[in-house]
Amino acid sequence: MTKVKEQKMPKWFQGDVYDEGAVVQNPFSGEEYELNALELSIYDMIMGAQLFIEMRYNGDMLDPRTADIQKDMRKGLDWFRTHNASAYMVLLD
Repeated sequence: MTKVKEQKMPKWFQGDVYDEGAVVQNPFSGEEYELNALELSIYDMIMGAQLFIEMRYNGDMLDPRTADIQKDMRKGLDWFRTHNASAYMVLLD
């Protein structure tokens, strides 16, 4: 079992934190990982931002209008790599 670093809500995170965690499935590999409430909240922010860019900007990550959204996604991805690298590898890598 991989050790998870102590987690505190990051100052940059503006979303709500869920009351409970859940099991999340990687849509490509089918692998599952159980996330706690904070992890799930940040995971959903990352995935929601990605979906927004895909829908609103046809997935054009080079569109300068996506810069702020991408910055938030990067913060979320970096947070996962630091606080739960195993979940990052299964769900986000």
